[in-house]
Amino acid sequence: MKTPDAQAAAQAWINDLVDPMKWQTWMQQAQSANLLKSAAPADFPLPIDQQRMAQLHEQYVQELTALWQNLASARSPAVEDKRFSGAAWHSNPFSAFNAGVYLLNARFLSSMVDAVEAAPKVKQKIRFALQQTVDALSPANFLATNPEAQQKILDTRGESIMRGIEHMLADMQKGHISHTDETAFEVGRNVATTEGAVVFENELFQLIQYKPQTRTVYEKPLLIVPPCINKFYIMDLQPANSLVRYAVMQGHTVLLVSWCNAQQAQAGLSWDDYIEHGAIRALHAAQEISGQQQINALGFCVGGTIISTALAVLKARGEKPVASLTLLTALLDFSDTGALDVYIDEAQVAMRELEIGGGGLMPGREFSAAFSSLRPNDLVWNYVESNYLKGEDPPPFDLLYWNADSTNLPGPMFCWYLRNLYLEDSLKTPGKLRVCGQPVDLGTIDVPALIYASREDHIVPWTSAYGSTRLLNRKKPSNNHFLLGASGHIAGVINPPEKKKRSYWVNKALPADAQAWLQGATEKPGSWWPEWSDFLARHAGKEVPAPRRYGNASYKPIEPAPGRYVKVKA
Repeated sequence: MKTPDAQAAAQAWINDLVDPMKWQTWMQQAQSANLLKSAAPADFPLPIDQQRMAQLHEQYVQELTALWQNLASARSPAVEDKRFSGAAWHSNPFSAFNAGVYLLNARFLSSMVDAVEAAPKVKQKIRFALQQTVDALSPANFLATNPEAQQKILDTRGESIMRGIEHMLADMQKGHISHTDETAFEVGRNVATTEGAVVFENELFQLIQYKPQTRTVYEKPLLIVPPCINKFYIMDLQPANSLVRYAVMQGHTVLLVSWCNAQQAQAGLSWDDYIEHGAIRALHAAQEISGQQQINALGFCVGGTIISTALAVLKARGEKPVASLTLLTALLDFSDTGALDVYIDEAQVAMRELEIGGGGLMPGREFSAAFSSLRPNDLVWNYVESNYLKGEDPPPFDLLYWNADSTNLPGPMFCWYLRNLYLEDSLKTPGKLRVCGQPVDLGTIDVPALIYASREDHIVPWTSAYGSTRLLNRKKPSNNHFLLGASGHIAGVINPPEKKKRSYWVNKALPADAQAWLQGATEKPGSWWPEWSDFLARHAGKEVPAPRRYGNASYKPIEPAPGRYVKVKA
């Protein structure tokens, strides 16, 4: 194609994109999809920096012209994106051109969002809505434009497309895209296998006590409160990557909360119920089983929010049940909630309250879909291409099996959590919230606290987790210790020492600014688990002979770990 024709095509395409009526239509569609409600002004289109748009226009024409010239000369342009890294994309100039145009359009649209003159939250929602469409339209996602999938059909004489159809139909039955071979795992058989017994249960949780693996144990046990949004066995996947087993091997008596997967019987439970009959009940049970006035506590993700709230409630009642607190990728300061912020505004929270706030369930599949939408190329389209277009069997991967094992939450509890914490950020303000009849003041929690965050966490930004150092131990902030690990929300936490992977940062100083902390921090190779183990040992009391039996006369074994609750499907 001649260059003037390419320029004319580019001009027409850009004029279409920047046409105010086209922009207004797109924005209204995004608003109707609940992505922009209560975040964008009522008047569309939003103003755009015209000088910046002119620059983008000129740059786009130049890059598109270069792509056309490459195609006309049968040359494959350089395409730097892992979705198009296969040889088939580069051996065919048209496929490479198609990928190059797609990436150019994606960059242009992203730059258009940058040119919009709007509040940061509005731009974030626009960018998110746009990115969902852009990622979905990748030529790698369609058989007609994916040369690798086409070659696979030829190589397998059509078998790959038949397998792909079988995979798609099976996933439609399951209600989700398979990320792993789910038949390769079974809870209690090859995941969640650390030996133990359930020693207490109510309608909210089972309490698991794990069998000692050392002759002596520390007298103060460790209570682990995992997130109720997921199953607990992310902390006990397989022996080589089990945080539970690691703690047991370090000489700790470990007790763990296995939350119920809420069904209709639990559809009316509240946040207060999760604090009073969940975390507080588990704390008291751990005290009574061990005979210790104080224990050590650990909360992961929303489990950290729950255990911290429970400790503040107990402090208001005159109780101090823990000797130390560990928080792993947990939010107490919700002023920056990272990528999840696109789902949190007044309209969306009010809609949830109307639907399930008075009773009902927040389905686990919606959690899974929301989290997948934050990384659609990695958690959606990658598997559409491999499972369906190429007919490949997903490999077994324990973490992805856990990720697909979703949980429901009671509607009233979930809506309270959304409004009071995510939307209104009330937890960090002393006395603003009342939980279980008590004013909540996190600053009254006055025990040594180790706060861990992951540097690449898109669910709990590490700078937000660092904010906990300014909320706990108001009278003695030196009680707070902060660790920063590499990688993301899960991979950063589940990083056993034997793997000798990644790194972490330490800094005894706690400046007000998180970035200032990082600038003064020292990077250390490997896992942060030994650092946490040392912290825990300092507050676990003396060593005593390991107990020979689970529980005690009041807490008798009910069934072997991992128990029934964790096996209930959403």
